[in-house]
Amino acid sequence: MSLDQPPLDTSPKVSDEVRKTTCYMCACRCGINVHMKDGKVAYIEGNKDHPVNQGVLCAKGSAGIMQHNAPSRLRAPLKRVGARGSGEFEEISWEEALTMATDLLRPIREKHPEKLAFFTGRDQSQSFTGFWAQGFGTPNFAAHGGFCSVNMAAAGIYTMGGAFWEFGQPDWDHTKLFMLFGVAEDHDSNPIKMGIGKIKARGARMIGVNPIRTGYNAVADDWVGITPGTDGLFILAMVHCLMRAGKIDLDYLARFTNASVLVNEDPKSEQFGLFLRDAEGQPQVIDRNTGKLAPWNGKGVEPDLAATHRAKGVTHRPVFHQMADRYLSDAYAPEAVAERCGISAERIRALAADLARVAFDEAIELDRPWTDFRGKKHDKMVGRPVSFHAMRGISAHSNGFQTCRALHVLQILLGSVEVPGGMRFKPPYPKPATAHPKPHGKVTPGAALDGPHLGYTHGPEDLLLDTEGNPTRIDKAYSWENPMSAHGLMHMVISNAHAGVPYKIDTLFMYMANMSWNSSMNVGGVHKMLTDKDENGDYVIPNIIYSDAYSSEMVAYADLILPDTTYLERHDCISLLDRPICEADGVADAIRWPVVEPDRDVRGFQSVLCDLGARLGMPGFVNEDGSQKYQDYADYITNHIRRPGVGPLAGFRGNGDDHGRGEVNPNQLDRYIENGGFWLEHVPENAAYYKPFSMEYQDWAVKMGFYDVVQPYIFQLYVEPLRKFQAAAEGIGERQPPEHLRERLKLTMDPLPIWYGPLEDDQVDLDEYPVHALTQRPMAMYHSWGTQNAWLRQIHGHNPLYVPTKIWEENGFKDGDWAKVSSTHGSIVVPVAHQASLNANTVWTWNAIGKRKGTWALDEGATEATKGFLLNHLIHELLPPKGDGLRWANSDPVTGQAAWFDLRVKIEKSAIPNEAQPAMPAIKSPVGKGPSELDWKVGK
Repeated sequence: MSLDQPPLDTSPKVSDEVRKTTCYMCACRCGINVHMKDGKVAYIEGNKDHPVNQGVLCAKGSAGIMQHNAPSRLRAPLKRVGARGSGEFEEISWEEALTMATDLLRPIREKHPEKLAFFTGRDQSQSFTGFWAQGFGTPNFAAHGGFCSVNMAAAGIYTMGGAFWEFGQPDWDHTKLFMLFGVAEDHDSNPIKMGIGKIKARGARMIGVNPIRTGYNAVADDWVGITPGTDGLFILAMVHCLMRAGKIDLDYLARFTNASVLVNEDPKSEQFGLFLRDAEGQPQVIDRNTGKLAPWNGKGVEPDLAATHRAKGVTHRPVFHQMADRYLSDAYAPEAVAERCGISAERIRALAADLARVAFDEAIELDRPWTDFRGKKHDKMVGRPVSFHAMRGISAHSNGFQTCRALHVLQILLGSVEVPGGMRFKPPYPKPATAHPKPHGKVTPGAALDGPHLGYTHGPEDLLLDTEGNPTRIDKAYSWENPMSAHGLMHMVISNAHAGVPYKIDTLFMYMANMSWNSSMNVGGVHKMLTDKDENGDYVIPNIIYSDAYSSEMVAYADLILPDTTYLERHDCISLLDRPICEADGVADAIRWPVVEPDRDVRGFQSVLCDLGARLGMPGFVNEDGSQKYQDYADYITNHIRRPGVGPLAGFRGNGDDHGRGEVNPNQLDRYIENGGFWLEHVPENAAYYKPFSMEYQDWAVKMGFYDVVQPYIFQLYVEPLRKFQAAAEGIGERQPPEHLRERLKLTMDPLPIWYGPLEDDQVDLDEYPVHALTQRPMAMYHSWGTQNAWLRQIHGHNPLYVPTKIWEENGFKDGDWAKVSSTHGSIVVPVAHQASLNANTVWTWNAIGKRKGTWALDEGATEATKGFLLNHLIHELLPPKGDGLRWANSDPVTGQAAWFDLRVKIEKSAIPNEAQPAMPAIKSPVGKGPSELDWKVGK
């Protein structure tokens, strides 16, 4: 070593104190250690004790310090003083803001509660915001699931009581073959990356099915560059191959699914397509022991997949027979679907053979005894080590619900759900549709709604319709247009409110939902809807209240802004009543708490709702004497009781030693903080698999408060509620759909998974618009938030349109070129880049990188505002007109899921403009502009 080497401190003091909380830089909700120095945030790292990330932290999580200190943070309540959309506000006090809000909301609640539309974004507190909306009495509440992944969630709940991500995960420790369909790279990213690392280390194989090869798919052993919107066809072709080869788990199907349940096959009967039931309403099977009818859950019953039953001249066949009739058809043969899917028949057959080989030739066993719900004792747990994972990629199509159903059915046919090596549910799931509430919408002026807004319909009788058959919700959820819209249709709220269909509203109240930019289709049209005035000069949507922590694009279009805190300045509850953070082997929940106090005049939105609820005298928010029940959100988290012994947090209840169920513990939040911000209880070893069927798990679930009575169930390959809606379209039953929807309901509400082409394909000229266009979210960003972040902007400062080799060469593109991209709705001019690892007929870009000038405290010349762009300009919330005068939503007809990925475009070379088009005028920033350079360090 040189003698003049300067002395280096190799162990500098990082912090004075470490405060442990939960990250909010994406929906992963990892545990973090926030290092404090001189009372300020100095450094963020992963919490090694946390069950979600075990110390792993991504770029977003580390960059939380920049989010917390972002120049775009709102500073005080704002009242609009200029025209809507101008960004002209004046700061007001909280008392003035809350008085304004109360004065707007009180007469609505007293006379017409439905005139309030209250919708929230990615707030992760939907059990609370839903509770508030229920107390207000409006039927118009939902969160962002309707334009995100409701198809996956609803298809999973109806089919097997759960799906992926928050509901379930691959058995990373035992799986030998992992097949991944389209997943947003910013969601659940750390657990997925950790899981992929585990299987790679063991030599297990990973197959990626995605039109685009980036992120997770880039490390897959095999990449299947499928044509967008054909995933369901590909899946059902593999089902065809497996059934023809006899490579399905017949014992699993007989015991744990409704494959053996008998179905009425008399087309003249009003019971046609429905289950044969006994006097108690239980679906019937044939017991192999007796050859006679028996309830599916009868003690000692051995369901028979082969036997049929004939009575009173009507034949009843098992569900399995109907599946064979459908999926053994040549229509699902690989040769019949290969061209449409963009995958050769040989490859489809090879992939199906790989699934079969691993599932049946490489099966595993765990020596763990367990007892099923029929009383049969098993001395071991048999595993089919094939697992799947999927999310928005297959969900955000107009055929997404049935595609997601097809994927779940594929897993079940292999016997790979809730077994070692397969897909596993995360407590408190699984929960079948029958364990969830039904939707409620009865409005009584001055009173609470008659029950929870969101739930699962089981037939036409559950739809939310008025006496004339019209939707009672502003988004038309739970109507004949979207009978199973379990998460609502947030993307249709502004459009319907502006059109006054099904009725006009008075106030639009939103939280953390950038609905004037990246979270809306038809961005320019939405701007016009939000600013449009009637013949009297009044706004068509009279009042808009919005809450956000940052100066987003939506802020400019509100009349009153209630500024939220950053995630390090607030209390939050990641609850089992909402979107939990559990793992398959453990139930867990977590908190956020103010590791620092705000230095601005801002308040946590949930605490603001506690205040507003009290001012409005809403049930659940006032005591018997009319005083405020919860002083803030922390008070609610601690003291609210949803069911006897069950509150927002499951840990440290009672005296601190009760878990799951227990009395209120006034020191509960302190116990969470002491424990690192989370609570974890492991699933008993003999209850870790076969959860829906295991008595050991069912007993433990009741003890923990997931549900109140033991309720085992079987997987629903055939979803009878779908058949009930289909039957109504055929003219059966008292409640009938409108004529123009009958044929669509007959097609789409099939009780067995089907495939139909994306609806936009039937509405546009595919010769003129031959190219598929998609968006993805990068691992380093989360929706709009990331692109204001000083660190993350250096990773994704703008977004080109990625073009496959065939289209690149056809257009003579070169590096630095721009293209005009057009749909039936509009056009954009954007920079292009070449990507070889891409479906040959697909272009794509990163979502939410582009920003509007004047927002997020960015310079008007920032690359996000000049070279960044949104595909949203090309997508409309309505399908192209059919000439019938009706409004056809660009959504899945089953759930109402926004069909973001159905988009068809054409592409041509363009002259290089000064900036991406369309270029919208700048908005005046209520927070000014951030510094051009950021150079600072906390402490010494």
